[in-house]
Amino acid sequence: AGRCWHAVGGYVFPVRPKLMLACFHLLPPRRLPLTHNLIKVLSKTVTTTRATMSHQPFPPPAVMGEESIMAPKAHGTSAVPVQSNLRWGCDEKTADRICNFNRHYAEHSGYFETTSFMQEATSTMGEPIKFYDSNTGKLLFVAPRGRTMDQFLMESKAHGWPSFRDQEVVWENVRCLQNGEAVSVDGTHLGHNLPDGKGSRYCINLVSVAGSPVSTVR
Repeated sequence: AGRCWHAVGGYVFPVRPKLMLACFHLLPPRRLPLTHNLIKVLSKTVTTTRATMSHQPFPPPAVMGEESIMAPKAHGTSAVPVQSNLRWGCDEKTADRICNFNRHYAEHSGYFETTSFMQEATSTMGEPIKFYDSNTGKLLFVAPRGRTMDQFLMESKAHGWPSFRDQEVVWENVRCLQNGEAVSVDGTHLGHNLPDGKGSRYCINLVSVAGSPVSTVR
């Protein structure tokens, strides 16, 4: 239900690329075996579809960025290292590695729950929390917005990382690359956009947004 189906050579399969090849074993026995040519057609379709999808921009209000944002700089992908004395007791070494020398990896799932972040979040009486770039101190996210603190924390716990929605992103300082990587305009790796049924969901490393505002950095 709710899926589009496509036929090639008399075989019916779902358009969703991740399911195309996986659905072979679901075909009725009388339809087997699949011909070599059909497998080649399906494989090419999957590859082409994935390539097309990987270059589709995310819908507004997401602001897309160029790969050049993450070009090598004085300190990895950034001009400066992470700040000292990061908020919530975040580990400076881990933060520097993830923010500046990493494009794919993340803090371990549930890391944010091991810091003092949860204590602050539950003591704010529902007031939004501001999240600053761990390198530059620029404002990147303000959450919750358009939902309650409980809803924000519940979603974050469910996924293992602080999870932000479009309205909680400060787009002046954040960009989304074509592959879904979320970065700051200054080259800080933040996390990834992992859309779900509700829209874009920015799964962000707490160590990447544990900075202090520029005016208070000493």
